Amino acid sequence: MGSRNRSTSAGASGLARAEAGSDPERRRFMEEAARLAIESVEKGWGGPFGAVIVKDGEIVGRGQNRVLLTGCPVFHAEISAIMDACLRLNPKALLGSGAGPGTLLELIPREPGSPDPVPERARMLKGCEIYVNAAPCPMCMSAIYWARIDRLIFGATPEDARQVGFDDAFQYEDFARPWSERRVPVEAGVERDVGLKPFEAWMHKKDRHPY
Repeated sequence: MGSRNRSTSAGASGLARAEAGSDPERRRFMEEAARLAIESVEKGWGGPFGAVIVKDGEIVGRGQNRVLLTGCPVFHAEISAIMDACLRLNPKALLGSGAGPGTLLELIPREPGSPDPVPERARMLKGCEIYVNAAPCPMCMSAIYWARIDRLIFGATPEDARQVGFDDAFQYEDFARPWSERRVPVEAGVERDVGLKPFEAWMHKKDRHPY
């Protein structure tokens, strides 16, 4: 009991410090993410989630949950914000028309100390931050990694989301388990030789563009 109380106190203290050090610009971005989330709720488009992507102090991408509007379970706020930012920053994403310096597909070196075996990858949203009114689900967190976004800032905690019916904790826990112990039955290595053929095509492509 005492340990839990200390943990709770420490958490509350951390939140108090975060609020005390509130930055007007950060608050503006978080308020825009919340506005998008509220719009989604009020119009019946989806759950209470909104996100904005910021580059050099300006919003370059907006997204909101539109799962109910589209009937598509992956239409989360972070995913749609990443798509919006990419369309704005790199409207011609095909190689040969949008891969020049400063574009999303420009190759940049891996960061010092990175375990990445590839020396260069596409820039994507490097140099951007994403503000979300609540902690991302595992799918959206993965998209943030793939987008190469520099920093994630979120407001409501996973526990806050659980209280209103959105519980992603089991997914994070499931990913730590071996394939054979996942909640969704998995058959791994089926016809592996067939699955490897596209990899061979990729490795044989002389002008491949790592991303």
